[in-house]
Amino acid sequence: MSVRFTLVQLRYFVTVARLEHMTAAAAELNVTQSTLSSAIAQLEAELGVPLFVRLPRRGLRLTPAGHTLLARSDALLEEAELISRSVHEADPVLTGDLVVGIYAPLAPFRAPALLQQFERLHPGVNLVFLEGDQGTLQQALLDGRCEVALMYDLGVGEQFARRVIETIPPHIIVSERHPIAVSGRHEVSLSEFADEPLILLNLPHTREYYLGLFKLLGITPRLRHVSLGYETVRSFVALGHGYSVLNHWVDHGMTYAGEHVVPIRLSESLPPTEASLVRLKNLRPTQKSLAFESVCLGMVGDTAAASSS
Repeated sequence: MSVRFTLVQLRYFVTVARLEHMTAAAAELNVTQSTLSSAIAQLEAELGVPLFVRLPRRGLRLTPAGHTLLARSDALLEEAELISRSVHEADPVLTGDLVVGIYAPLAPFRAPALLQQFERLHPGVNLVFLEGDQGTLQQALLDGRCEVALMYDLGVGEQFARRVIETIPPHIIVSERHPIAVSGRHEVSLSEFADEPLILLNLPHTREYYLGLFKLLGITPRLRHVSLGYETVRSFVALGHGYSVLNHWVDHGMTYAGEHVVPIRLSESLPPTEASLVRLKNLRPTQKSLAFESVCLGMVGDTAAASSS
């Protein structure tokens, strides 16, 4: 089937999809609302499917077909822009917006440094991070709200492609006043904590991963507190309310509570988590997202090598 939609129609569609409101999109594009409505209607007619559901007093929502088109539009529009600019520039620089999903517990450790390095190398690109849990990020990828996500491998569906950038083993954290921390030991067995209260990071998929570690060793942990916040867990531990099992290693130990935790390696060979760059399968990536991938692989790989040495 031959389709004859225009790049202008596609740009209009992407703007409407992002703002979910025809009037707001018309204002941003500096066109009349009737012009915009006509362009969207023509695009829907050419494709033979509705792209939006019109909700009275609530704006627009993408249909499944609209989500599919949005996910594939960025690469096409970027390529068209690069082709146009290559006529005048030998090596056209990347420009435009790039939304990258990032798993919330990873964001404080990775996002600021990645942003700094990416902006240094690609100042023409507006990089924005979308934080969320594993399920939220997968839905954002499906909806086209982000093109790539830096996240753990936990619960990632088969419709996604992953590129592993870091393997992160689990470890224990205890209060600096805990007898094991005071003793200066650098390695412990998880079974040593079977009778102590556990502070559990209770994010979707993450909870199952941590509890699964205990199950592998035949241990039933004594749950004391659960929390959705990574720093909340560390603060509970710092004040002596229990211990926790985490993956991302933090050397400094300072918590929001003003007290310190001590990370200690586990002697058991337990399954690690994998930090991965995740995309939809069979989706052509934009040059902007490939540039982010390159920065991410370099920075995270260097950091992982340094922390393991």
